Amino acid sequence: MKKKAEPRTSGRLFDLMRSQEYGGRRECMGLILSGKVEWGRPASCGKIEWQEAGDPWMELETRDLWLRVDGEELPWLDKVYIAFHKPGNVECSHNPASHISVFDFFPGAYLARGVQPVGRLDADTTGLLLLTDDGVFNHDVISPRRKQPKTYRVGVKHPLTPEQVAALENGVVLRDDPAPTLPAVVRPLGEREADIVITEGRYHQIKRMVAAVGNRVESIHRSAIGPLDLGTLPEGEWRYLTDEEVARFRN
Repeated sequence: MKKKAEPRTSGRLFDLMRSQEYGGRRECMGLILSGKVEWGRPASCGKIEWQEAGDPWMELETRDLWLRVDGEELPWLDKVYIAFHKPGNVECSHNPASHISVFDFFPGAYLARGVQPVGRLDADTTGLLLLTDDGVFNHDVISPRRKQPKTYRVGVKHPLTPEQVAALENGVVLRDDPAPTLPAVVRPLGEREADIVITEGRYHQIKRMVAAVGNRVESIHRSAIGPLDLGTLPEGEWRYLTDEEVARFRN
């Protein structure tokens, strides 16, 4: 088995910039020599103390390192792990058909380094969306073998009956899919609302499950993925996952 590479702990400034996809060697050196690059670390008050970077060859430690490149401030990260509160009418695509793209919310440098959604949410579905440029982490979260639970707050058109709840919890057969869904956990919150927890990721699964029991979805909001809850993160905002949160997904 190939040993996982250890995160970089230091490097030359232009090389550290290259690792963050600010461009090739010549482009990164040009940015530095033209005075468009600063580096810094958080002070005790939390504010970044910036220093002008005039030497492309200067050695820097990566711990707590921030780069300000042409006015854009980002931490140096070996891998990017993001929790995003996706609004409605946002598509998880680089080429959206009818709405804005989820990628419009993130720095261009993250698009350049290949940050992608971990799974997808429909355009009209709101809530927790993970994004990363770590392919192994992406696979670990969405792999069917992991059976990672995902919690959705679902609004339905008609009152949710006990029979419909029981059917969803036992597993239902979806249209054009002979294999029944795995049992879900359904927690009714009112006549027309419930939290539904599933461990699969089939196409439009929640909508198709609810349709299979004779009802119709009016709204879907994902509130949690595995050990991570959306919490109070405002709609349209994002944050980095902590090392502990990433580790909980891996374990």
